[in-house]
Amino acid sequence: MAEPRESHRWKWLLCAPALTILVLAASGPLLIVLVYSFLTPGNMGGVIWQFSTEGWFRVFFRRDIFDPDDITLNSAHLAVFWRSIWLSLQTTVLCAILGFPTAWFIATRPANTRTIWLFLITIPFWTNLLIRTFAIQELIRNSGTINTVLLWAGVIDAPIQMLFTEFAILIGMAYVFLPLMVLPLYAAMDKLDFRLVEAGYDLYASRLQVLRHVILPLVKPGFIAGSILVFIPSIGAYVTPRVLGGGRTLMLGNLIDLQFGQGRNWPLGAALAITLLVIVVAALMFYLRTLNRDEGGRHG
Repeated sequence: MAEPRESHRWKWLLCAPALTILVLAASGPLLIVLVYSFLTPGNMGGVIWQFSTEGWFRVFFRRDIFDPDDITLNSAHLAVFWRSIWLSLQTTVLCAILGFPTAWFIATRPANTRTIWLFLITIPFWTNLLIRTFAIQELIRNSGTINTVLLWAGVIDAPIQMLFTEFAILIGMAYVFLPLMVLPLYAAMDKLDFRLVEAGYDLYASRLQVLRHVILPLVKPGFIAGSILVFIPSIGAYVTPRVLGGGRTLMLGNLIDLQFGQGRNWPLGAALAITLLVIVVAALMFYLRTLNRDEGGRHG
C-alpha cells in the first residue's frame, strides 16, 4: 500500500509545473475577465473597482437614454448573437459537405500517396490567417477574380456585391476552417473496414443505401469531432468577419473588441466574453453527450 501512495505522490509532483502553468495561463485570465464583468466602467476605459451588474444587464437589455426605467431587449446584441451562431452553423454544414468527399478521396487513395494529399490539405495552416483572408477578399471583391471572369463570360452585366456581406464571411470562414473538418473525417475513414461496404453491395444495396446505412454511421465520430472543431473557432472568429464584413456585419468577436476599444466599456466587453465562453462550453457539452450516447448505443 505504501508504494502505490508514494508513486501517486510523485506523479502529482511531476504534474505540478504543468498544472501551475495551466491554472495561471488559462484560469487566471478568465478569472480576471469574470471579475471585470462585475465592475463599473471607467470614464476613459478601464474599470472602477465598484461592484455593478450593469455590464451583464446590458448584454441582453438596454435602458432608454431619456427614461432609465424604460427597459427593452438589446436587439442589436441579440442580432449579433444570432448572426454569430447562425453563420457558425452554416460554416460547419458547408465544411461537412465539402470535407466529406475530400476526406473520402484521400482515404481511398493508395497508401503511398495519402501523405501527399494530407500534406496539401495542411499547407494553408502554414500561411497567416490574415493573408488567407485577404486572398479570399481578392477573389470576391467587385473587381476580383470571380466577377472579372463572370463579366468576361457575359454571365452578368454588372459586378455582384459579395464583399462586406454575410455570404463573404461564410465563404471566408469555410475556407479557413475546412481542414479542421477534413482531418477528423479522414481519421475516421482511415479506420473504416471497406469489407463492410463490399458486403452492402453484395446484399444488393444501392450506393445511396450503402452511404446512409454503412458509411455515415461508421464515420459519425469524425463528423462530430470535425463539427465541434469548426463551430468553436467560427463563433469566436474576429479576423475574417472584420476583413470580409468590413465592420458592417459584426460577430461576437468583433463586438467584444468594439467594447474594449471604441466603446471603452470593459465590463460589458468582459460580460460578452464570458457569454461567448458559456456558448462554447455548451457546444462542447453537447458534443460529449452526443459522443457518449453514440458509444453507449454501439456497445449496447
